[in-house]
Amino acid sequence: MHGSAHLLEIFVLLAAAQLLGRLFRGLRQPAVIGQLLAGIVVGPSLLGLAHEGEILAFLAELGAVFLLFMVGLDVRLRDIVSVGKEAVAVALIGVALPMIGGYLYGQFIGFDLLPALFLGTALVATSVGITAAVLQEIGVLSRTYSRIILGAAVIDDVLGLIVLAIVSGVAQTGSVETGAIVQLSLSSLAFVAGSMALVPLVRRVPLDRLPFGGPFSVALTLAIGMSGLAAAIGLAPIVGAFFAGMLLADVQEDYDLDRPTHALELFLTPLFFAMIGVRLDLGALLNPTTLAIGGVASAIAIGAKALGGIGAITRGAREAVLVGVGMVPRGEVGLIVAAIGLSAGAVDQREYAIVLLVVLVTTLVVPFALRPMVNWAEAGASGEAPQDASTPAEAPDSRSDA
Repeated sequence: MHGSAHLLEIFVLLAAAQLLGRLFRGLRQPAVIGQLLAGIVVGPSLLGLAHEGEILAFLAELGAVFLLFMVGLDVRLRDIVSVGKEAVAVALIGVALPMIGGYLYGQFIGFDLLPALFLGTALVATSVGITAAVLQEIGVLSRTYSRIILGAAVIDDVLGLIVLAIVSGVAQTGSVETGAIVQLSLSSLAFVAGSMALVPLVRRVPLDRLPFGGPFSVALTLAIGMSGLAAAIGLAPIVGAFFAGMLLADVQEDYDLDRPTHALELFLTPLFFAMIGVRLDLGALLNPTTLAIGGVASAIAIGAKALGGIGAITRGAREAVLVGVGMVPRGEVGLIVAAIGLSAGAVDQREYAIVLLVVLVTTLVVPFALRPMVNWAEAGASGEAPQDASTPAEAPDSRSDA
């Protein structure tokens, strides 16, 4: 495809995502729903004006990177540490229950060992990008429950990738590659610990005196560099982006990093959500058998993650439920697991479509559910009647146009 055709495809996808995102915000629904549906409409399933390719896939990945970098800028290390116990508990429960539930269900409906393992693995990891975008839009990223969700999602991602490494090793070699699993585990822990250790040092670095063209250039370089480093050791790039933002959270107001980062995010993040829609094959999803099996699998996926909120029960029942719901989306993480299973020959097209349906349902349900859930949790905390999510107890962030 020529460069001009790529540009036209990007224009169509971006325009559709922006328009439908704005429409859904006008209907008092999260913009990410409209952006995801835009991808379905202009993608191969309907109009065929946009297709998955290297350039669009890369831009979508950058969208996820800058979304989580933006989220990281609003999350200070001390905020994550303060909810560390709850985040670990939520992550551990939220990994174990979906894995066991998905595997047992796969075995119950007659899947072989590997497809059942891949189904369980696809239900493990949380796609924090979807939840983070909605929490950011509502303006409650500074709330304790938001910090628990973000902290748990990072731990969840590390654990989910370790599980994926184990299952992929079984699929490719027929045995568990202990050395590779240990290496991934140690590398992941070193990356997280190293990122956290750098926070006090970054506070003392004068970003405006570094030879990188200014503070914003330093921020971009750090975001891309840490995303690439995370990917190199086997983690998702968004984990690196989140920690890059968190490194700069204490100084972002001093250098006004928020505004230019948001401008970049406004362009790239809608492409990330739209590409989830582009990748979905409606034909495979609408098969009656796929719908029936995938519907039950989706219920297991939602219920198992929601129960993970028990780990935050010390914050009260309402916030625990809200945290559990916030951990439900599978998004691009589930798609990655499904694609690996398909390429390894561990799942067939029907089993692949079932995972896609689970991804679609969990991705669509949460943005619709999260706003009223936030109202409900806020009302419980204040002892007042629920208020509209468009006017939460904390004023919405000025970036809510995203």
